[in-house]
Amino acid sequence: MLVFWKEKLVFLAVPKTGTTAIEGALAPMATTKIIDPPILKHSALYRYNRFLRPYFEGVGGQELETMAIIREPIDWLGSWYRYRGRDDLKGHPNSTAELSFDEFVLGYMKGKRPSHSEVGSQAKFITDESSDTAVSHLFKYENRDGFIAFLEDRLATKIALKQLNVSPSREFSLSPGVEKRLRRKMHAEFDAWETAR
Repeated sequence: MLVFWKEKLVFLAVPKTGTTAIEGALAPMATTKIIDPPILKHSALYRYNRFLRPYFEGVGGQELETMAIIREPIDWLGSWYRYRGRDDLKGHPNSTAELSFDEFVLGYMKGKRPSHSEVGSQAKFITDESSDTAVSHLFKYENRDGFIAFLEDRLATKIALKQLNVSPSREFSLSPGVEKRLRRKMHAEFDAWETAR
C-alpha cells in the first residue's frame, strides 16, 4: 500500500497484479509506504476503510481516493498457480507443483479451500465489508497504458515499470467444463474485472 498525501491517493496492492513493480517505481514518491509484512502490504479496501481511512481523515481532514488494479480472473489464478509451483515450495501444503491447473481451480471453488488454492478474492479485495463502497479508481491489469497514464497524471511524473517478482514460467489451461463452472460459481470475480477500466 502506498499513500500519496498531497495527491490524495492511496494505492491498494491486490496480490499478483504487478504491485511489486509499481511499488518499486513509486515508493520514493509516497508519503507513507506499507510494504511489509505481506498481510499489511496487501490490505484490502475493507481493512483500509476500518483502520486507516478514519485515521487519515481525522488527522488530515481530507478524504483520500483509492486506486487498485485487478487481473482477468483465469489469468490471475494462473499467476497464483505458477507462483505456488516454484521449487522452494515443493512438499509444502501450498505447493501446486504436483497439481494440474484444473485441480487448483477446482480447489479454489470449494467452500473450504485446500491451502494450495486459498488465494483470496479480487472482488472482495476491492469492496468494503458491506459492499457499499468500491475502490475509487479501478484498472484492469491488462490496461497497463491506462493505469500508468492515470498515475503519471495524478502524480505529475513519468513512470517506468520494471518486471519484479515474476511468477515462474509454466503452462496452464482450463478444461471447458471447469472454466464453465468457474465462471458460474465465481461470477463476482468476473463481474468485478468487467467494471474496471
